[in-house]
Amino acid sequence: MISIFKSCFEFSYKAASAALFGILLLAAFVLTAFMGSQEFYGFFRYDYLLFYALTIQACLLYLKLESWAEAKVIAFFHMMAMVMEIFLTHPQIASWQYPQPAVFKILTVPLFAGFMYSAVGSFFARSLRLYQVSFEKLPSFGNMLTLALLSYLNFMSKFFVPDIRMILFVWSIAIFWKTRIKFQLQRHQFQLPMLPVLAILAFIIWIAENISTFYKIWLYPSQVDAWHMVGWGKLGSWYLLLLLSLVLVLKILGTRQDNGVWELKKSA
Repeated sequence: MISIFKSCFEFSYKAASAALFGILLLAAFVLTAFMGSQEFYGFFRYDYLLFYALTIQACLLYLKLESWAEAKVIAFFHMMAMVMEIFLTHPQIASWQYPQPAVFKILTVPLFAGFMYSAVGSFFARSLRLYQVSFEKLPSFGNMLTLALLSYLNFMSKFFVPDIRMILFVWSIAIFWKTRIKFQLQRHQFQLPMLPVLAILAFIIWIAENISTFYKIWLYPSQVDAWHMVGWGKLGSWYLLLLLSLVLVLKILGTRQDNGVWELKKSA
């Protein structure tokens, strides 16, 4: 019983540590809600969130809670996310909007927005190290990268050509059906199927999304007049976005052997 309790505590502690960036960012969304659209000393709420996110990133690196290799992966994902954000918030697309002003922004997107995606990349990168994660029967990187790239492009191309989301879901299930995640707790090794883990993570992010829209970090068109819960359909979007982030992290921070075994690089 004591061993089970210790394992649960270690799992929870490492999960919170891995998600530290996201937890701190979400807390800031709540605590800055009172600022609304008001100006404070020449800057707005979104600008202060940018300063805050940059400070968190600097502290993680300075305290060696995040490696430079991890930071590079996160920065790359950040840039990809900003391109998607700029496209999807364009007035002619308007998938969602940022309802408050900002000094630091690119077109319709405040610069802090990319850090919301960085928090996802940070979670994956830190989890791999903290839990000493390895994978079994991981698909080839060519297969995974093609799926990830098409998922990314589909977020934008679906406004002009047929949405291939269902094909992408089936594809991901087919290639990851046998993939297993191995991790360590209390010097014991555990193993879980990959797909349910991704589904659970997508649900957690969906909860965070509801909190974020409630505090008006961004709003979907149907939430402008009155807030309501984000639709369940967004779970699929987060699932595909998680795949994109994970594949980038796995490609850059680890090595995959011909037999499908993936391990973290010692220098990562």
